[in-house]
Amino acid sequence: MKHTPSALLIAAGLALTVNAQVPTSNGQMDLTGTALVVVDPQVDFLSTKGATWKLVGKSVEANHTVKNLEILFTAAKANHVPIFVSPHYYYPWDHKWDPSGGAGEEMLRSLKPFDRPGPLTVQGFENSGADWMPQYKPFINDGNTVIASPHKLYGPEVNDLVLQLRKRHVNKVILAGMSANLCIESHMRYLLEQGFEVSVVKDATAAFQPPGLDGYAAALINFQMIANAVMTTEEVAGAFNGYGASK
Repeated sequence: MKHTPSALLIAAGLALTVNAQVPTSNGQMDLTGTALVVVDPQVDFLSTKGATWKLVGKSVEANHTVKNLEILFTAAKANHVPIFVSPHYYYPWDHKWDPSGGAGEEMLRSLKPFDRPGPLTVQGFENSGADWMPQYKPFINDGNTVIASPHKLYGPEVNDLVLQLRKRHVNKVILAGMSANLCIESHMRYLLEQGFEVSVVKDATAAFQPPGLDGYAAALINFQMIANAVMTTEEVAGAFNGYGASK
């Protein structure tokens, strides 16, 4: 089978991107101006009891996503890497949108994940589907992690994540969380358009897997094509630990 020059260039580019790393200095990852951004580390995405588990569970388990996110949280906190959380909440009026959205939007709204009674109350929040996974609470609720306002569809265009990052002089983002082919990909694209360097942690995420579709494979292709780097949890945690030891 013959390959056109364009096809060969694309294949070569993908091969390079698979093994790409964040720009380094003296053989180490340069973490100056870097933050860990975790999207939707919530019960409805990551718990076996969550509203979306039937569609994400196999991917979560295959990637060891729950444990890998805990590893990232632990390494970031231990080495003073700032953490930002971009959560997903739906309020009652969000379920009254005109039902003309795409399939992903309709799927999420039908499952009713991340529901809260309103932005000014935490009534019923504790241990609900909108709450953080229990093992992440010590990291998120410590008063130092920045919790952005909620995003509503997939990307951070309508929340204050970018403002919070810029106010902390962050220009490099290491991106993890849920879900790979919806919110993570949308966050990656928007943050890149806003001028940030973005690395995606490919095994600290997982994808919606509707019947007959491989959402994780689709997301991974786009990560490799678009992100500044695609990394593993082990690589990122090692870089965080090396950064902390050098300070």
